[in-house]
Amino acid sequence: MNDKLLSALSLCRKAGRLKMGGDVVREEIMKGGARLVLLASDAAERTVRQMRFACEEGKVPLRMIPRTMDELWATAGKRYGVFAVCDGGFAKMIAGLLPPEGAETAEQ
Repeated sequence: MNDKLLSALSLCRKAGRLKMGGDVVREEIMKGGARLVLLASDAAERTVRQMRFACEEGKVPLRMIPRTMDELWATAGKRYGVFAVCDGGFAKMIAGLLPPEGAETAEQ
């Protein structure tokens, strides 16, 4: 895996600080544990709307990952389109690896 973003997500997962899947991520947002929510570029529109609403309610940044669910499969171990980073350090590092917010965000 030569991709810095995928490597960072994998490290976050191995550290136990990456939550995956819509229900788990929503729960983490409501508990206040999520520091950054990430959506795969091909996440369903309904999922995008639900996560946008949950992130606005929980005041958690929401960003699109420039990767598809299939590309993220190896990192996550399962086909997910929604991820919550639950550590401030990992969130900052991963956000720094993403394109600038105006380029590709879920809030467009």
